Amino acid sequence: MSEQNCYHCGQPVPHGVMMSVMVDGEARAMCCIGCQAVAKAIVDEGLGDYYRTRDALPETARTGPESVPAVLSQLQLYDNADFQKSFVRALGENEREAALIIEGITCAACIWLNEQHVAKLPGVVGIHINFATRRARVRWNEKQIKLSDILAAIAAIGYRAHPYDVGKSEELARQERRSALWRVFVAGFGMMQVMMYAVPVYVAGEGEMPPNIESLMRWASLVLTVPVIAYSAAPFFLGAWRDVWLFRVGMDVPVALGIGAAFVASVWATLTGAGEVYFDSVAMFVFFLLGGRYLEMTARQRAVSATEALAKLMPAFAARVPGYPGGREPELIVTGDLRPDDVVLVKPGETIPGDGCVVEGESRVDESLLTGESVPVTKGSGAAVTGGAINVESPLFVRIEQVGEATRLSAMIRLMERAAMEKPRIVETADRVAGRFIGALLVVALAVGVAWWFVDPQKALWITVSVLVVSCPCALSLATPVALTIASGAMARSGLLVTRSHAVETLARATHFVFDKTGTLTVGRMKLLGVTVLGMRSETECLALAAGLEQASEHPLALALLGAAPSATALSLEHVVSVPGSGLNGAYQGNTFRLGRPDYVKALHQRPMSEAGKEVLKGGDTVIALGDTNGWLALFRFGDEVRDEAKTLVAGLRRDGRKVSLLTGDALPVATKVAALLGIDDVQAGVSPETKHAYVRSLQENGEVVAMVGDGVNDAPVLAQAQVSIAMGGGTQLARAQADLVLLSENLSHLLDGVFVARRTLKVIRQNLAWSFAYNFVALPLAMLGFVTPWMAGIGMSGSSLLVVLNSLRLQKFRGS
Repeated sequence: MSEQNCYHCGQPVPHGVMMSVMVDGEARAMCCIGCQAVAKAIVDEGLGDYYRTRDALPETARTGPESVPAVLSQLQLYDNADFQKSFVRALGENEREAALIIEGITCAACIWLNEQHVAKLPGVVGIHINFATRRARVRWNEKQIKLSDILAAIAAIGYRAHPYDVGKSEELARQERRSALWRVFVAGFGMMQVMMYAVPVYVAGEGEMPPNIESLMRWASLVLTVPVIAYSAAPFFLGAWRDVWLFRVGMDVPVALGIGAAFVASVWATLTGAGEVYFDSVAMFVFFLLGGRYLEMTARQRAVSATEALAKLMPAFAARVPGYPGGREPELIVTGDLRPDDVVLVKPGETIPGDGCVVEGESRVDESLLTGESVPVTKGSGAAVTGGAINVESPLFVRIEQVGEATRLSAMIRLMERAAMEKPRIVETADRVAGRFIGALLVVALAVGVAWWFVDPQKALWITVSVLVVSCPCALSLATPVALTIASGAMARSGLLVTRSHAVETLARATHFVFDKTGTLTVGRMKLLGVTVLGMRSETECLALAAGLEQASEHPLALALLGAAPSATALSLEHVVSVPGSGLNGAYQGNTFRLGRPDYVKALHQRPMSEAGKEVLKGGDTVIALGDTNGWLALFRFGDEVRDEAKTLVAGLRRDGRKVSLLTGDALPVATKVAALLGIDDVQAGVSPETKHAYVRSLQENGEVVAMVGDGVNDAPVLAQAQVSIAMGGGTQLARAQADLVLLSENLSHLLDGVFVARRTLKVIRQNLAWSFAYNFVALPLAMLGFVTPWMAGIGMSGSSLLVVLNSLRLQKFRGS
């Protein structure tokens, strides 16, 4: 027993240890009570397929029964509500969701095992684990099961789960890179040493090398190739075995067949002293293929780094000011201990620890990682700030409103994770094509091997190996997902957050862009557009009188008027009375003044309006009048301010061949004016949410691929109806939840950039696919005819995959113009 390895973890069984578990009807040796308990839990749950499908051994540490109570006691700490607030959020009265990281995951079988095991627990609503980040989202009913029970269940099958930590995630990524780099190193070192023994055999003439020396060269090459096969190439063989066991054909199958066949044939030739050896080709192929996969893995980890960068934004500590405004002395606390209504001091260079508003101070805040805007934004008293933004200039006192999982930053991370966990249709299509291609490749390789066996038996093996290797569709499988992942990261850095997997592809194919008006093409705030003087008083006097009447009002028009007329110039009126739905009435220097609807003002003096005034009323803007007992004084025109980038966006879309429509509930004159300003011909005004929904559906029935850009609760149904939807970052939570993309920066030029990036992404995907098919179209016939050796096939296959990755990486720096 002491010479055996543990069936669960693979470590040697210590001398004298006699432990086992029945797996698949056979007693399997275990090295310790910990592995025995884990293996028994896996088998008892009916999850024995894990041992047949895993392609790597789990991380483990030997444990004894004395450690179990301590572990359980530690896990119970996770049920503390105060401890949970930084990584658990409430989804309903009893439903909770936690962000966890699971250690010990080494392969896809580990993902399957954990998801199946946890999903069977009573009270668990759902679990999803992201293989790229090892991050898990677990939802459960608090009344039926505790978080500690879930963590204990994960521990029972040999894994460790704890609150998600960016540092731990980065450590796992480093371990993955380090392991892959070691495999590349061993393969490269073995390749160079084997080539030292292979070259003399190649260059020696007929009869120049004695048989005993040639045999020594072969044996030395065999010894040096064994570590390459046993260690460096192990993932290929394990992956191929998993695919065969699950009755599917993956990328590793032809690779493992090629490597295995060439190695076995070379070993046989070495033992018998007859035939060709291919140790150099095997080592070289493994090295080039591993090198290509290492570069692909690095690119993948770099692409998902956008999410990790966001997760690192929130600071670990915050300076709470408990006695504010009376006390000014801050106390340093853990950010997780913050509560809504706490006031914190954020010094220059520090990060804001939660969503809130500035209660004192003025500074500039860097929100570039959150919104893509590189220029810091000025924030003064009353301004909203977002957790994760950096204070640049002066100290700020901030009242916290949202903390932990309720912050905007956490919502962004969840949306990005949702997109990463979904598989786009275009990727599924590529995977299906690749799977069928591999099946056809195996048939072709078998036919080629049989044909060459009759033509020239000495060439049959290496030609078959070359066919298997040179046409393995790794580049085809990488062509789409790598490009989409990199494009999503590039768009996130410019403030356009991808929240659904299909969004990039569909945005590129969109033929018709439909915009809401208020809050989308406009900023959603009323602005004083102009003053038309109708009486003897100047514009300044009229503004001062109007501001005096509106001093105590919170109406949007009042706020816009007060913003245009500084409070220092406002006159002090007496007996100001508000008449709901009509306007305001007040007295100044013995005269009565009215501000509001024109008919309400006219009732004060009964004077007709001039032609100039009538033209203003026909203009389509929102107009209020000012008058006194003697007649009309002025008309104030208000309108929603159009975003500075809106015209550029519309022009860019139309220049790109996209149709543009304006869909709004506002009156036709107001909508027409905005549309004319922006160059939009198709205007649908005065429409209800149901009418918006029907309009988009009618466009789709006519073959249009609709992209809907909206903001607000009434946009949620039409956002869901469109093939791809974009919500403004400042819109309602419901609209953002329905959207496929979120424009965090609210800078419409970033949306235009996103459209061009999406279109460029589809172009890169087509280039990648074209290269993949062209490469196979040329390389496969050459390999079948015997013009490609195994080592050349390895270079070709790795090179094609690397070219696809490098071509996709160009999207990181692409910006639309």
